[in-house]
Amino acid sequence: MNVSPREIRMPLNEVVAVLQDLNEFVVSLDRLGSRQASGSADEHTVGKFIDDWDVARRLARARHVISVALDAQLSEAENAEIDALCEQGRFYGSPFH
Repeated sequence: MNVSPREIRMPLNEVVAVLQDLNEFVVSLDRLGSRQASGSADEHTVGKFIDDWDVARRLARARHVISVALDAQLSEAENAEIDALCEQGRFYGSPFH
């Protein structure tokens, strides 16, 4: 697929909501990493953060927002190619990752 610099439009309020979630996750995970490095947090702390902050659901929502924009603006074939590219990602628990 040609993933040249094409533009995809998304509602600004949806973009802002996704950016807010991503910013919270990046800053919080950085802080957790620093706490782990200093010995004041362990892997349980990260798991608690993921549960308490509903990270999985919020990331799934971000993916949905982007997917809706792609579905509305790209052809079925282009979306299928993007789906195939996304399936090639690194997933926790995979035999090779």
